[in-house]
Amino acid sequence: MKALLCREFGPEANMKVEEIDTPELKPGHVLVDVKAGGLNFPDLLCVRGQYQFKPELPFVPGTEGAGVIRELGEGVDGFAVGDRVMFNTPTGAFAAEAVLPAPALTKIPDSMPFEAAAGLTIVYGTSYHALKQRAELKPGQTLLVLGAAGGVGLATVELGKAMGAKVIAAASSDEKLAVCKEHGADELINYSTEDLKARIKELTGGKGVDVIYDPVGGEYTEAAFRGIAFGGKHLVIGFAAGDIPKLPLNLPLLKVASVVGVFWGAWAGAMPHEHRKNMQELFDMFEAGKIKPYVAGTYKIEDFLDAFNSLSGRKAIGKVVLVP
Repeated sequence: MKALLCREFGPEANMKVEEIDTPELKPGHVLVDVKAGGLNFPDLLCVRGQYQFKPELPFVPGTEGAGVIRELGEGVDGFAVGDRVMFNTPTGAFAAEAVLPAPALTKIPDSMPFEAAAGLTIVYGTSYHALKQRAELKPGQTLLVLGAAGGVGLATVELGKAMGAKVIAAASSDEKLAVCKEHGADELINYSTEDLKARIKELTGGKGVDVIYDPVGGEYTEAAFRGIAFGGKHLVIGFAAGDIPKLPLNLPLLKVASVVGVFWGAWAGAMPHEHRKNMQELFDMFEAGKIKPYVAGTYKIEDFLDAFNSLSGRKAIGKVVLVP
């Protein structure tokens, strides 16, 4: 089968598209013809050897995808050949075929394109878990989304609106913010040209924001936190800016605010029933038109470097997808 292969940790340019053997179909596993694979920031870190999980070399990168079941392994129930599914996996999505444990698969609605499904598991799964279980976001609250035009950011803008919040989208360009507005953002902040803390204060009448969704880190974390409301929650999602910020602890003390970690993968593994419930609720929102996964670019697997560069250069608006 055709696959993107990482033979050594380092720059993405070191990878190559190669012909390799289809993985062996084991009991309890399913063989999927992959139609699309979603590219995420952890994929970049994994290829560079900088992620918390280091796969054994060589490996096929890619942590999420969608496709059609071709074959079932011994003992698999609840699925059939021909089912349209999406999946989450430590590695293996950027290939023409993938062998996955059956619990890693979720059937998708017939109305959902494979490209959208390939970009839904991680970004919407992470964002919905963050807002629902970790922030306990309530209708009428104010939600600030940093990096709002990225994959998880845009998903959070949509979900925040679907959950009844007032959504303030913050991003680095007017072009990105225009997309956020199209996806439901009530207010916009360009933190390349505006003072983030001052603009938060202005947009909230001095009250501050109830929930901050932060996948960016770097210099924006403290500036955003200084605009948090009394008793607010700052969700730590990731560090796309590259630097892990150091937050002065007198700030959460004075604001009686919480810094809340969000590790969706660990939670989904520990709470599979709740995770499945979340995914079904996301499907319901999709079919009701409340969320519309936005694919920024679809790249052939041979053009993987362009896809990776669009993400690492923070040029992508929405989700980046690779197709075999």
